[in-house]
Amino acid sequence: MSRLTALLESRIESRHSVPGSQSEAKWILIVLAVVWVALFFRLGDLPLEQPDEGRNAEVAREMKESGVWLVPTYNGIDYLDKPAFYFKAVALALAAFGDSETAARIPSALFATALAALTYAFCRRLYSLRTAAMASIILATTPLFLINGRTIIFDIALALFTTAAIFAGYLAEEGDEKSRRRWYLLGAAAAGLATLVKGPVGFLVPTLVLLIYYPIAGKRAAWKRFFAPLNVVIFFAVTLPWFVGLCFAHRDFAYYGLVEESFHRFTTTAFHRSKPFYFYGIVVLGMFLPWSLLLVQSIVTTWKARRANLRADLLCAVWLVAVVVFFSLSKSKMPGYILSTTVAAAILVARLFDRALAEPAGRDARMTRYAAMALSVICLVAMSAVIFLSTHTELLARPLGIPVEAAAGFKSHTTIAIIMLAAFAVLGFAVFKLKPMARFATLALFPVLLVTVNFNLLNVVFSAKSARTLAHEIPALPPKTELACLQCFPAGLTFYRRHTATLITKDGGELTSNYILFNLKTNPWPSNMVPVADFDRWLASRDHPVYLVVRAQDRTRLEALAAPRAAAIQQLTPQYLGALLPPS
Repeated sequence: MSRLTALLESRIESRHSVPGSQSEAKWILIVLAVVWVALFFRLGDLPLEQPDEGRNAEVAREMKESGVWLVPTYNGIDYLDKPAFYFKAVALALAAFGDSETAARIPSALFATALAALTYAFCRRLYSLRTAAMASIILATTPLFLINGRTIIFDIALALFTTAAIFAGYLAEEGDEKSRRRWYLLGAAAAGLATLVKGPVGFLVPTLVLLIYYPIAGKRAAWKRFFAPLNVVIFFAVTLPWFVGLCFAHRDFAYYGLVEESFHRFTTTAFHRSKPFYFYGIVVLGMFLPWSLLLVQSIVTTWKARRANLRADLLCAVWLVAVVVFFSLSKSKMPGYILSTTVAAAILVARLFDRALAEPAGRDARMTRYAAMALSVICLVAMSAVIFLSTHTELLARPLGIPVEAAAGFKSHTTIAIIMLAAFAVLGFAVFKLKPMARFATLALFPVLLVTVNFNLLNVVFSAKSARTLAHEIPALPPKTELACLQCFPAGLTFYRRHTATLITKDGGELTSNYILFNLKTNPWPSNMVPVADFDRWLASRDHPVYLVVRAQDRTRLEALAAPRAAAIQQLTPQYLGALLPPS
């Protein structure tokens, strides 16, 4: 580990030491290597996690099969919880590379790569080569960014376009009149694309950040230029065709999208994602590690020197604080909502390291020493916890949302984690007296290796929360057999089986779709959804076999159905049973 750190340190040079393209080429190669390992290494090895990955991959698969992109469907039912942009990107990847976990995750990894490149370009323009490279590396090794870049979820695409809009809004006020118009138009288009990814939050976040930043930076009249008529026209030119088209296809969408999905999500607890006000403080502390160890110092230093530093430093501080506070006020909280702030945090910490490298005896350099020591302490505590939990794996089951028997799988995979944590505990102390770049390399290596060398531990969690094993355990079925799920719908089952299923349900909640629940209240049920009260009549009416999947706790119900039909019950997974029921 120490040799690897020394090698990295020897390859990294100050922007003043080797001028020209050769130095930049080395930095770019290092950044590309870090980004590739962080985002693409074993990208498809883990199964699709429930519910988000399994559901989103299936929506994209159905879009690919149908060729209809305006109105996504989930299990053949119109699914309007999110716009179609991200689903279309995944559908294109599935069409190009096949229906696999790797293909489904490629768009997120590419969006994340583009975000790292955008961060590099912005910092290269305003700061230095070294700062640009370090900011990109910090971003790629921030756990919240890394996780979202490897997951089939909207937030990484949203972060890319909101970041582009914020950067454009900043650059618009730093140039002449001609470039100002161009940057504002690009920002409006980026905000429009962000809205196509995840709705109104796509324009609310950059608007919030820039309208707070402008007056603090002394640009009080900038809001008039920000809302210039042409900018508004460009934004609506990007978003209105989709919105109007969807409203024509579904007259209830305008109310659902603007009121239910946006306003009520922010102001009520109806979406069951309420968390305490301090939730995002915990997210920043834990999911920005190890860089969060330097984040407070970076913000404080930036604010104190706001008149002397570049205004971009102030932008990043405002961005980070404003977005965290904004979503802390929301009644619906998820870690991915503040994903764009990883860019601001990466730039602020990169600036701190750049100052530390310029002044090895200064305050910022001392802070990097403290961060290295803090990492050592954290690793020692984590190592102790892993050693204890390796013999008490049942304690992990509830926090991770997996069965106790699945958690027992951790026992055989903790050795590597313990060795790695011990190595970094030693390394953190070892680099205390070395140059700041050695500490930077140590902090950057930690989250990347934590993920890449502990894939077996991750696989235990993902396998327990995925429908892949369930789908593979269902045997080859006779022709025309109907797959049905009784009051359960494992997300991802239909993706792995490559066709939709019939759901027997009380209210449709198993589909984890707020729009489907909203739509079922006032509209007829689709043909592949059966009210549980009508289940017996529906089953008796089938003139073809039905393969029925139920939860393990519903064994008695399945036995009552299987016995008269002489059907065998199969234990598919610890959570699910199945039986092939012939026609009555």
